Amino acid sequence: MQDKRELLTVPEAAQFLRLQPSTLRAWILQRKIKFIKLGRRAVRFRRADLEAMIAGAVVQPEAR
Repeated sequence: MQDKRELLTVPEAAQFLRLQPSTLRAWILQRKIKFIKLGRRAVRFRRADLEAMIAGAVVQPEAR
């Protein structure tokens, strides 16, 4: 089992979310996604934050 505190790079997080790295970088600039800033340039993402973002984006079907 993977550690929930695992930190992912931009390419790794993009692959996990099935997005282009450029999309993820744009989201960083727009502050649309949680990230960790390490030093001046290094950006990382917690896998647990990405999983929570996915879980929060689930759209429920309408009852008819």
